[in-house]
Amino acid sequence: MRELLLIRHAKSDRSDDLPDFDRPLKSRGKKEALRMGEWLLEQGLCPDWIVSSPAQRAHDTAEKLCKSLGLTDDDIHFDDQIYEADIDSLKHVLADCPASSQRVLLVGHNPGLEDLLLDLVDEVEADEDGKLMATATLARIQLPDDWSDLDTNCGQLISITRAERLDDDI
Repeated sequence: MRELLLIRHAKSDRSDDLPDFDRPLKSRGKKEALRMGEWLLEQGLCPDWIVSSPAQRAHDTAEKLCKSLGLTDDDIHFDDQIYEADIDSLKHVLADCPASSQRVLLVGHNPGLEDLLLDLVDEVEADEDGKLMATATLARIQLPDDWSDLDTNCGQLISITRAERLDDDI
């Protein structure tokens, strides 16, 4: 079985008059992304393939994750299809992952990530605040052995983890 790690970008800064694509991370978002990377390392969940949206906030999140994991920016593969993606686009991105990849980390955006999670997994409950994939939230999904054959409800949810709950000081 393979494992998909879906992570929504960390908290972005909306204070500047920038286009959506160019919004950077807030200071809190940078800390969340670093902490989520540390948690992945602590759990032994280092991905062997990382694919990210090229939007600035996702790009920055992927870089911070890699830094905490002891990986480099060269380990990130950027795919334009992830930005503003629907389920089919995200499944196409996953189908393009190397067949040898056992654990893929996909860094992206809502509503696409939530939609993909709900498509791949039969039952998922939103958090007490009503959010499923808040910023810097990681969903772990066990999937069949073929990245290019991801049918509806083919996955099993392992866990959903929010960076904001990993440390009190984030």
